[in-house]
Amino acid sequence: MNKVVFAGAILLLGLFFHSCKTKETNTKTLMFVGSFTDKKPGEGIYVYEFDDENGKAELKSTVDSLTNSSFLELSPNGKYIYSVLDAQMPYNGKVGAFEIDAENAKLNLLNIQDCGGLNPAHLEVSKSGKLLVNSNYSDGSLSLFKIKENGTLEAYSQVLHFKDSSLIKSRQEASHIHSANFSPDGNYVFAHDLGADKIRGFSLLNTEDSLALTNQKDIKTKLGSGPRHFSFHPNGKFGYLANELSGRVDVYQYIKGDLVFVEDNLSYGQQQDIYRTADIHISPDGKFLYVSNRGPEEDTITVFKINEDNGKLTLVERVDTGGKHPRNFAIHPSGKYLLVANMFTDNIVVFKRDQDAGKLTKLDEEIKVKTPSSVQIRTYKHY
Repeated sequence: MNKVVFAGAILLLGLFFHSCKTKETNTKTLMFVGSFTDKKPGEGIYVYEFDDENGKAELKSTVDSLTNSSFLELSPNGKYIYSVLDAQMPYNGKVGAFEIDAENAKLNLLNIQDCGGLNPAHLEVSKSGKLLVNSNYSDGSLSLFKIKENGTLEAYSQVLHFKDSSLIKSRQEASHIHSANFSPDGNYVFAHDLGADKIRGFSLLNTEDSLALTNQKDIKTKLGSGPRHFSFHPNGKFGYLANELSGRVDVYQYIKGDLVFVEDNLSYGQQQDIYRTADIHISPDGKFLYVSNRGPEEDTITVFKINEDNGKLTLVERVDTGGKHPRNFAIHPSGKYLLVANMFTDNIVVFKRDQDAGKLTKLDEEIKVKTPSSVQIRTYKHY
């Protein structure tokens, strides 16, 4: 090799490594934390930069003057984040839309809309990023929104109210819609009624002139179950329901707008007088299911292995969350970490995930934040 060719090769190699370094530098993971603010305006949303190498997090910004911004939902493209506002207040709650400034790790308020009911508890954005469904717990209602191209919310298109009850009179004296999900094909919506022991299914009518939930079909769960949160499998064939009051996870097969019961599994490791199963998520590779249990005697994350042929679950382990009342948790987009928001102990605990076995290992450092109730996490490759 002559000197000119050798020098050229060295130059190209240098440019290659510089390109890789630049690309790596332009990758940033942000963690968004929603919280309860003691029913008065305060710092409701926290934005952290998360270190993908060691699991540490650094607070970058907060959003002030929010009341009980207790649940967050990212848009599929990661450009926007939506928050319930005025949860658990004696008047109608709201939904706020924020634009994410990934470069500066902060949020910019776009607009706020009335949610049409009391105590908004959950939001989900459609895969298209054009629709949002909001669940109101206290008055058992469900509201549907269109999202504009710039991420702002239109006024709600529809509000549905439900009247029903079930077995446990202290918790099921009336309808309580705790969450709702768009189906994998985007043609249906399923709302989970803790108060009525029902999953309420709807066809989604979405045209240029009309947006509405129609053709209601109720799917009954076991009495005293208390349906709370639900997660569809990435393959679109199965769905998993976390039942708060029975402490059990229901497995369903999803077939063209219908949910067919397969089996249920106890999430808790020990019998409780009161069960408080809360959140449920599936690993990005679809191999494992994670569920949080919020006391009174057990604060754990339960890990199940998923049979991807029939959807059934096999227990892997239960792990203490390192705090009290794990209301919500999130899995890192890479699947490398799981982050648990322990609401009553003001801490977020980071676990390293064994992606082959599904098991969790608690890291030493934790993130201190007041009454964390919702976690969302996203990696931005270019910002």
